[in-house]
Amino acid sequence: MGARSHLAAEAAAGSVAGLLRFRKIAAIVGDTLVVEGPGAEAGAHAPRLHDLALVLDGHSSGSRERRALARIVRIDGPLVHLQLFDSAAGLSTAAAVSFLATPPEVLYTPHALGRVFDGLGRLIDGGPPLDLEPSIPVLGAPANPVRRELGHRLIRTAIPMIDLFNCLVESQKIPIFSVAGEPYEALLLRIGAQADADIVVFAGIAMMFDDFLAARESFEQSGQAGRTIMFVNLASDPVVERLLLPDLALAVAERFAVEQKKRVLVLMTDMTAFADALTEVGLAQDRVPANRGYLGDLYSELARRYERACLFRDGGSVTIVTVCTMPGNDVTHPSPDNTGYITEGQISLHDGMIDPFGSLSRLKQHVIGRETREDHGPVTNLMIGLYAAAQDARQKQAMAFELSDHDLRLLAFDRLFRARFMDIRVACPLERALDLCWQTLAECFAPEELAIRRSLVETYWPRAVAERQC
Repeated sequence: MGARSHLAAEAAAGSVAGLLRFRKIAAIVGDTLVVEGPGAEAGAHAPRLHDLALVLDGHSSGSRERRALARIVRIDGPLVHLQLFDSAAGLSTAAAVSFLATPPEVLYTPHALGRVFDGLGRLIDGGPPLDLEPSIPVLGAPANPVRRELGHRLIRTAIPMIDLFNCLVESQKIPIFSVAGEPYEALLLRIGAQADADIVVFAGIAMMFDDFLAARESFEQSGQAGRTIMFVNLASDPVVERLLLPDLALAVAERFAVEQKKRVLVLMTDMTAFADALTEVGLAQDRVPANRGYLGDLYSELARRYERACLFRDGGSVTIVTVCTMPGNDVTHPSPDNTGYITEGQISLHDGMIDPFGSLSRLKQHVIGRETREDHGPVTNLMIGLYAAAQDARQKQAMAFELSDHDLRLLAFDRLFRARFMDIRVACPLERALDLCWQTLAECFAPEELAIRRSLVETYWPRAVAERQC
């Protein structure tokens, strides 16, 4: 929640005599506490949605009084529903609740760069404290549409399948669709390490500890830790933290973009874990499930986070790249299905390779040929067309049909295309990747076989052509 909110909570815990306590606990369901508090007639002292509350229980197991933070998630007349940021196990009905009248906050300071925070915004890297640094509200209003611009600037990642075929554009929101066991986090970290952004904000949701260590080491070894802020919720941490963690990361990113005019890249993994947390918490609050057990407002909850991607007219930008795993490789699962309607394309990752057929960037036309070379659009369209033809040749080969000379050259092209472009381990600047496209074409085909403008062939066709692979 940030230093300021935590200090307020600790101060309240230390001097509870100055706070009103409400002791009428109506119910404890899961990690949700229902307390009878002041109604709307209390005016300025009435509890507000999303504000923090302090729960104190002197009757719980143990000799010390138990203290826990909670957030107001629902107000039903005098009944106030609190979502605990800790387990409700062992909490007694004799507990008392004090409303702190402050919303969740998160640290916003340049000194946060290179630091690691947990799902409540607390430092967990063992470094010096930042208690005196300023904080900002987590749940701010979305950017005014009048201040937004359509994305038109390329973010280079040095990953050929992204830079060439699915350009990442400033202010874009785009997920990586994949399945369990694929190296999607490795791809996400490579994007963060190689992207030409000013600041990278990483949000890890329900991460395994080993994956968290790998992510931290990746930024340190790449030399990018100094421009990175990490927010991490481990799989062993409370589920409710997963609901707040994307908001923490996006609030910080948005403030850096607006006030310091930075190009901020937000990386989040895994949004399916976020959707699962929404469902778990919602069911504990007796909310009615909808599609496949997920809540009916899943689309709205995802959109509220994704739509904070923005290119500010008089500031910087927030670009969002997430991971969205598909259970059972089912793209109709509620999490990827709803995500696909919100975002501006997707990156499909299978077998350690980016699939050109399942990937799409709906904003790439705003940068291809404008911020890139004139041959970018024509040569990449040709490459995808030849790769599609190569899949037909592979099917013919698998069915033991006789292959023509052209089929053999397509198969050679297929092998080169997969090794040079689709493998996520390949790193190559955009201009070098375009030259490699021409080199690959020259190794497999003659210029007259290709449906592309002669002027481009005369300009970019390699003068020294390697021996054809077939």
